[in-house]
Amino acid sequence: MTNFAGKVLDRYRVTSGKGFRLKDYDPADTAPKMVAKADAAALLAADVARLSELQELLYPHSSWSLLCVFQGMDASGKDGTIKHVMSGVNPQGVRVMSFKAPGPEELSHDFLWRVMRRLPERGHIGIFNRSHYEEVLVARVHPEILARQHLPDPLVTKEIWAQRLEDITAFERYLTRQGTVILKFYLNISKEEQKRRLLERLDHPTKAWKFDSSDIGERARWDEYMAAYEAAIAGTATGHAPWFVVPADNKWFARLMVVAAMIEALENLNLKPLRVAPEDRAKLAEARSVLVNEE
Repeated sequence: MTNFAGKVLDRYRVTSGKGFRLKDYDPADTAPKMVAKADAAALLAADVARLSELQELLYPHSSWSLLCVFQGMDASGKDGTIKHVMSGVNPQGVRVMSFKAPGPEELSHDFLWRVMRRLPERGHIGIFNRSHYEEVLVARVHPEILARQHLPDPLVTKEIWAQRLEDITAFERYLTRQGTVILKFYLNISKEEQKRRLLERLDHPTKAWKFDSSDIGERARWDEYMAAYEAAIAGTATGHAPWFVVPADNKWFARLMVVAAMIEALENLNLKPLRVAPEDRAKLAEARSVLVNEE
């Protein structure tokens, strides 16, 4: 386990919605008495290397899988965090999925259908850049999205959001019983820092492509989104599928938190290097003899 994980993770881990309030978490927090920014680069490099080692154990066992869900407001750093944390991991064992607005085929199925089709295989790490939680976040803030989902009218009641959170919790419980370890990261950015990053995108020639005109409209609904995120985290935080409310105003700190949580989860599986079964050793010896004696 990394020192960072041992010192910091529990501070931001949410395993129960009881008493949860998003305003209790400071987006600019960096746990200054526990972690120094000057050490961040070295810590991240060491942790990425450790994550790579653990993935090399996860892959050949082909039993467990790891699903990491990333949610956050625009410019909260989802793409950059995924890029830096996964930079040293074998790409053959990782699959990153981004979920945009659902298309016609997806709208003709239940709201979890498109996510189920993209779950990580056994032995793999799956990264969801946005996820099934969009259906209790964006769809909740924009009722017109829900109206396009072809639900029978009697089922669209004021209870639908609580029902969807129940469905997500049951879905995630099912996945954990099938060997999928679930980590959910909410990149908690402040409204002030989001403004700074959006302006940086607009003013920087190589970053302007990231800006979407809809970002301004979504920002105007900030309070609605915060209420939706608070309800989603409180309604689905469990011991087997915890949320991490990651302070995201400082990118270096957010990245350290994410990789530390992944390391902790994989180390808890206690995977060991695979050993050759006794009955296979003779075959290996024979194969070696053939190679050595080749002309």
